[in-house]
This record gives sequence, structure tokens and C-alpha cells, in this order.
Amino acid sequence: MAKFSELPGKTQVAIIVGGAVALTVGFYFLQLRRLTEANRVANTALQAKQRENTLLRPYRDQERELEQKIAALEQQLEILKKIVPDEKEADQFMHIMQATAASAGVEVRRYTSKPVAAREFYTEAPFEMDIDGPYYSVLNFFDRTSKLERIINVGGLQMASVKKPGDAKVRKTYQYAPSESVVVSCLATTFFSHDSTPQAAPPKPAKAPAR
Repeated sequence: MAKFSELPGKTQVAIIVGGAVALTVGFYFLQLRRLTEANRVANTALQAKQRENTLLRPYRDQERELEQKIAALEQQLEILKKIVPDEKEADQFMHIMQATAASAGVEVRRYTSKPVAAREFYTEAPFEMDIDGPYYSVLNFFDRTSKLERIINVGGLQMASVKKPGDAKVRKTYQYAPSESVVVSCLATTFFSHDSTPQAAPPKPAKAPAR
């Protein structure tokens, strides 16, 4: 067999070109097979992920619905906290009543806290109150109290003329203004939510600010 160097130049070129083509074709098909296999694996993983997404899609919709429900419940909770606070704050209660009295044009002379009553989900906190002012202003005060966000029940109401304040069983009489016509004693009860922990001791009696 003739050596490669002894072959004609055209034959040598043909052999070299043929070998290069063969190597190129072999490399091409080798890479193509690798790419095809990698594509097959990726396609299998993609199909598995698509099936997983299809299975999870209903839960995604439920998650949105659940988030909306949680947001609505949180909003309701904030409203309930205003109606029935979760802490016993006598000062806050007196501030609310004092502001309501001022807007109605009456005087609150006394707040005296009574023993609280613990219920299953809430606590009742009663306060004795002495009030005086013009008759219609007193009516306006109780009307405004009934419309407050916070729940405040008023009972045991006793009313009398400023000329006979003892008939209303108020604790103390005052030098009433000429426009004032009635005095009132009543029991105002507010409410607080609580957990299962033991109830704190009743707050000490609170007095109205000095006049």
C-alpha cells in the first residue's frame, strides 16, 4: 500500500477533506444526540411542573379567597375593639362620657366605679354617675350616649328638679346655674372583652374632675 505522502496531491486533499467532513458529521450527530437527550429531560421536567401547577391552581384561588376573608375579619375585629375594648380603661370611659356631656351641654359631677362582673367572653364595668343641666340637654346627652360606637348601657335613672336634688339620690348638691333645671343619678355600664386569664381587681373609685 502506498504511503500517504506518496499519493497524488489531489488524493491527499480529498482524504483530508473527507476525514474532516467525517469528524464534523460525527461531532454534529454526537452533539445533536446530547442536545436531544437534554431537551427530552427538560421537556419531561416541564410537563411535570405544568401538571403540578394545574393541581395547585385551585389552591391558589382558595388562597386569594382566604386572604380576602382574613382581611375582612381583621377589619371586623378593629370595629369590635371600638365597640367592646379588650382592656379595662376607666380613664378612657370617663373621657368619652365627659366629651359627650360637654357636647350636650350638661355637667357630670361624679363617677364611682362599682364591682365588675366577669362573663364568659366579656366583663361588665358599671359606674355610678351624677349629672345636671337643662332638661332637654340631659335628654340630648343620653341620646348621644346611645349612639356612641362603644357600648354603654344606662340604667337605674332617677331624675329630680334642681330644687329637690335629693329626690334623684345624687351624692352631693351644687350651686346650679340658672339654666339648669334637673339633676340625674344613673348607672352607666360599659363592657370589655377578655381572655381566659384571671380577672384583675376592680379599679379604684374614680371621681369627676374638680369644678
